[in-house]
Amino acid sequence: MAKKKDNRDRVRKRSGESGSSGLHPTGILKSFAAVCAVGAVVLGVVYWDRFIKKNASASEDNVALEIRAVPAWVNEALKEKLSAVARADGIGLRLDDTVAGRVQRNIQEMFPWLDGATVRTMHDRLVIEGRWRKPVVFVKRGLDKFYVDHDLVVLDFVEMPHLTITNVRGLAVTAEGPALGQVWHCDDLGAAVQVVELLGEWDRRRTPDKPLLDEIAAVDVSNYDGRSNSRFPHIVLYTTDNTEVIWGAEPGKWQRHLEASDAEKLAKLYAHYKEYGTLLGKVKYINLRDPQDRIDLPIDKY
Repeated sequence: MAKKKDNRDRVRKRSGESGSSGLHPTGILKSFAAVCAVGAVVLGVVYWDRFIKKNASASEDNVALEIRAVPAWVNEALKEKLSAVARADGIGLRLDDTVAGRVQRNIQEMFPWLDGATVRTMHDRLVIEGRWRKPVVFVKRGLDKFYVDHDLVVLDFVEMPHLTITNVRGLAVTAEGPALGQVWHCDDLGAAVQVVELLGEWDRRRTPDKPLLDEIAAVDVSNYDGRSNSRFPHIVLYTTDNTEVIWGAEPGKWQRHLEASDAEKLAKLYAHYKEYGTLLGKVKYINLRDPQDRIDLPIDKY
């Protein structure tokens, strides 16, 4: 019996020695806990770093942006867009020249409304200056809509219901659309802008209290340079009640087509406007093409 017991003890001892060579469950748990602890430390460091940066950015974003020499026609929506563009990269603002340079690049690249934009650092703010581009005409191509200024620079669309901005219709179809902030080299667009600017100039000199341009809804250049029909008017204006104002040849080209001069066309149109007080509801159309020695009277609607 003593011998059998001795053999059993030997078997137990061998089994214990064999088991000690593997991983004990308690050791596995300790290792797992250590890994979790290290991971928690790493995540804590990352979170703390982000927390500090986020709060620092929020604090830095209290830096004021002053926009100088803002024309009266610039509305709050446009100012808010400029402010958003200044912070477009999401990094908080600080009062140093590096940040001022970054803000200036953001505006120059993403805000075509401000030409020659500069940003300077003052003791308590960043100062933004530049020449504002005022929209002259509105263009819609498919789902895209935008403005164009007198230099034919393309401006992104922002709601501006307080401004009189004339639509342009009938532009030639081009393969590439216009790029924001770039000059859109289109002769028909240039002619439309010229006509609108002529009317705007006469409004400022003759009818500043009741601009005639407020009653012009669109400039149609679909027959620019007679491309559809050489006998038809090249440019036609449409009032807000769809009365046709037949302008004729492109500005500066009236002699080639034996038409009234641009000045005569303007004088005739404003004489009609002064007589009736409006372009709306009085006649079917107003023909400005004929020279003064053979003027056709407007055709009555009724």
